[in-house]
Amino acid sequence: MKPSYSFGASNSPKSFQAYPRRDFDLESGIAKRSRKPKSNLLRMIKSLGNRIQHCVKLHPLLLLFLICLSIGVAALILFSVYDGGVRMVSSYGVVDRNADRDSYPFASLRNLVMVAGHSVYTSSSCEKVDKEDAWYLEPYQKHPGQAATFVTHIERGVEIAAKDDAALLVFSGGETRKDAGPRSEAQSYWTVAESKQWFGKRDSVRSRALTEEHARDSFENLLFSVCRFRELTGTYPHNITVVGYDFKEERFVHLHRSAIRFPEFRFLYSGTASSQNSREAALKGEAMVRSQFQEDPYGCLGALTRKKLGRDPFHRSIPYPNGCPEIKGLFSYCGTAPFPGWLPWAK
Repeated sequence: MKPSYSFGASNSPKSFQAYPRRDFDLESGIAKRSRKPKSNLLRMIKSLGNRIQHCVKLHPLLLLFLICLSIGVAALILFSVYDGGVRMVSSYGVVDRNADRDSYPFASLRNLVMVAGHSVYTSSSCEKVDKEDAWYLEPYQKHPGQAATFVTHIERGVEIAAKDDAALLVFSGGETRKDAGPRSEAQSYWTVAESKQWFGKRDSVRSRALTEEHARDSFENLLFSVCRFRELTGTYPHNITVVGYDFKEERFVHLHRSAIRFPEFRFLYSGTASSQNSREAALKGEAMVRSQFQEDPYGCLGALTRKKLGRDPFHRSIPYPNGCPEIKGLFSYCGTAPFPGWLPWAK
C-alpha cells in the first residue's frame, strides 16, 4: 500500500491551495518555504554599486571626483538655504542700503521727525499764517493765539531736523475738513514753512522735508509717518521724534508708541504750549481722548472710528501699507492688547 500524505483537513485541491506554497522534500518529509525573488529595485541598486566599485578600482581618481562632487552639492544646498534666510531677513528688516541706494530718494536718512497737523491753512495769502481767520478752525480751536501755536510746531520741527543731518522731516495730516476743500493739513504746514523761508534753515532742511497726507488722528499720524519713512528711505526709522502740544505727550509716548511697540529709549517727544485761552478746554478734551485710546489703542472701534470717518470727507483711499509691507499686519490689527506680530524695530 502506498503511503498517503495529508496537507491539511482535506486532500482537495481547494484545501491544498489555502496554504502558502512550499517545496516538499520527499526524503526528509519536511515542507520548505520557497524563496521569494529579489525585487528589481534591490537588484538595480546592487548592480549600480558593483559597477561603481569596479570603476573605482580601474580609475582611483574617480573616487576623489565623487567625493568632491558630493561636497560641492552639499555646499550649494547650504548656501541656497543661507541666502534664502538672509533675503528673508533683508526683506523684513533693514534694507541693504548699498544694494538699493538708487531705488530710494532718501536712503541715507535714518531718523524721523514728525510734526502732527491740527488744521488746514485756507488763506490764499502767505502773510497771514499767524492769524486765526487764515486757518479752518473747529469751534473748540477758536481762541486767540491758536494759529500761532501751529506755526510754533512747524518751526520746532524744522529746528530739530536742522540739527540732525540724518533726519527726515515729515508733516502729517490728511484732508480732514470738508469746508476747507481738498487741502491737507500736511501740505498746509509745508506751505507755511515755505512762506517762512524755513525759519532761516531753508538750505539744510527743505530738501528733506516731505508730507504724509492721509492721517486722520494722532495714532495714524505716527503709524502712517513710519510707513512714509519706509517708502522714502527703504528702511524704518532708528529714532523717532514727534512734535506736538505738550499736553499730548502722554498719549504719544505711552499709548501710541506702545501700540506699535517702538523702543521707548529711541522715541522722543517735543511738546510746545497751547494758547492760554484754550488750555483748560484742551486738557479736558485730551483726558477724554486719552481714555478712548486706552480702551481702543488702535482706534478701530466705536467713537475713535466714527471720528476718523468724519475726518475723511472726500473718501480718500489710504495707500498704506503699500510701501511698508513688512508691517502689514499692524495696519489691519484691532485689539486691546499690543499687536503680537513681528515688527522690524521691536524685540
